[in-house]
Amino acid sequence: MEVVYYTLVAAILYLVSDWLLDRIEIIRGERFKHRSIVFFFIILVLAFISFNVIKTMLLAQN
Repeated sequence: MEVVYYTLVAAILYLVSDWLLDRIEIIRGERFKHRSIVFFFIILVLAFISFNVIKTMLLAQN
C-alpha cells in the first residue's frame, strides 16, 4: 500500500510544482532561463517534505 501512497503523492507533486513554477514566473514577469532546474528544486523540496510526512504517518500506524 505504501507504493500507492508514494505514487499518488508524486503525481500530485508534479502538478503542484508545475503550478507553483507558473505562478512564480507570472509574478516575476518572465520565464526562467533554466526552467527545468527551478522546477527540479521545487519538486525536490516538496518531495522531501511530503515523503517524510508519509513515512511518519505510516510509522505511527504500526
